[in-house]
Amino acid sequence: MTRLRKLGAAVGAPNAVVPSRETQEFALIAAGKDNPLDMLVIGGGATGSGAALDAVTRGLRVGLVEREDFASGTSSRSTKLLHGGVRYLEKAVFNLDYGQFKLVLHALEERKRVIDNAPHLCHALPCMTPCFSWFEVVYYWMGLKMYDLIAGRQLLHFSRYYSSKQAGELFPTLANKVNDRDLRGTVVYYDGQMNDARLNVGLACTASLAGAAVLNHAEVISLLKDDAGQRIIGARIRDNLTGKEFDTYAKVILNASGPFCDSVRKMGNKNAQEVIAPSSDVHITLPDYYCPGGMGLIVPKTKDGRVVFMLPWLGRTIAGTTDSSTNITYLPEPHEDEIEFILETISGYLNITVRRADVLSSWSGIRPLASDPTAGNTESISRDHVVCEDQPGLVTITSGKWTTYRSMAEDAVNAAIKSGKLTPTNGFIAQHYKGMKSPHGGKVVPGAMDSAAAMHLSHAYGKLAACGCHCSEVAHCARHEYCESAIDFIARRTRLAFLEIKAAKRALPRVIEILVDEHKWDKSRQKEELQNATEFLKTFKSSDNAQFDDAKHK
Repeated sequence: MTRLRKLGAAVGAPNAVVPSRETQEFALIAAGKDNPLDMLVIGGGATGSGAALDAVTRGLRVGLVEREDFASGTSSRSTKLLHGGVRYLEKAVFNLDYGQFKLVLHALEERKRVIDNAPHLCHALPCMTPCFSWFEVVYYWMGLKMYDLIAGRQLLHFSRYYSSKQAGELFPTLANKVNDRDLRGTVVYYDGQMNDARLNVGLACTASLAGAAVLNHAEVISLLKDDAGQRIIGARIRDNLTGKEFDTYAKVILNASGPFCDSVRKMGNKNAQEVIAPSSDVHITLPDYYCPGGMGLIVPKTKDGRVVFMLPWLGRTIAGTTDSSTNITYLPEPHEDEIEFILETISGYLNITVRRADVLSSWSGIRPLASDPTAGNTESISRDHVVCEDQPGLVTITSGKWTTYRSMAEDAVNAAIKSGKLTPTNGFIAQHYKGMKSPHGGKVVPGAMDSAAAMHLSHAYGKLAACGCHCSEVAHCARHEYCESAIDFIARRTRLAFLEIKAAKRALPRVIEILVDEHKWDKSRQKEELQNATEFLKTFKSSDNAQFDDAKHK
């Protein structure tokens, strides 16, 4: 535990500063054939950043490169829930499936760890399930009470039943009748909620402070093999900010590039079997009054068998979701019919007028559902993670979910250690390592700012929130969180793009103005940033920038 205490002191020190981007790039360049890294991680999402943190806390020399920004892909476009495995319980009971039961226990354990490690970014969220028959009341109440019992010490709060009258007081916008069925009552249980992109950025920065060389906006353009052409021993990397190319060598490569893992695998073997079956999830952002009182609404099964939800998040309401096959792209966009489907579905459960004009933002995320290429068949597509090494020196991890990112990273690093014959100087300690900052209650500095600003800073930055009193938030992110573009700030360091497109557009000129000072951009780069960010925001189909026919939702 001495190593753990030293890491905690280094990362938690008030004056701890992440190494500069130039320093990180130099460390990657210095990893030559005669002095390779132990592990090079490709992909800066939740799994990749988690794996880098895991590996570096074991005493390994670690590098990480990300083509765009940390959490720029699937990891920032989630439902924002830390699922405690309640959906697995039903399958475990009715199918007498012990494997599903173990998934419940595992999800409960991992959810608790995530919340404990980043309490300023994660919290318990009450979720209401409406019941339109007495059978549903008994069914959901008994199921959730069983869930409470199984959760034990991992339980966030006890579930409970509310009558239809009580439900109307807790969730005033809930309809009393749906499809000619009267509301009989509701059952409320608690799940976890997070700020996904902020958590991801925190993982990457914590890994950096612990000694990993992490570099965003750095793309792997080819993989390097040994003289025999058998084993992958490194990667050719391009810095997408400067155009500079360099080689980095490592004893093992960990491919954690999410939906793009097949592209990386084909760099090593152009005939590699594709394992990804991409699935698109679409969410929309609505005003806060759709979810009054901080209560979420989850309908496990609508009339067409889908799940629909509305959840309060950062002063807004997010609703979803669709689940459909899609093509892999760096900037997935929601389609108008998907947005209309969500609006149409939630309108059936509300007593207020649902309007297309209320859509403040919407986004699409790609889930990389995968099959194991070494399993010999593809009859099962996994929503749990897959770890494989179908090419010597290249370990791939994909699929899975946010809640279990830590255990996914652990499995991936274990496989990489075996592949590279690595010798960690420590046992696995990341599960005990609370490197993220704890919450900072109340005002950051009394009288320095209003309560709303203080609350935002404390929730986003934990104990580092006080830094926001001494410089702008944009400047802080540029100096301490590898914020290298306007898009990095409006989408991942803050969540403006996901919360309200109009607000993001209003903020853009000032954001760019501050970044010009921080990064010494010239006029050409300044113009390019504004153009890129404007085009990026167009992929978020709000009522402000979408062409739509609102005949149904006025």
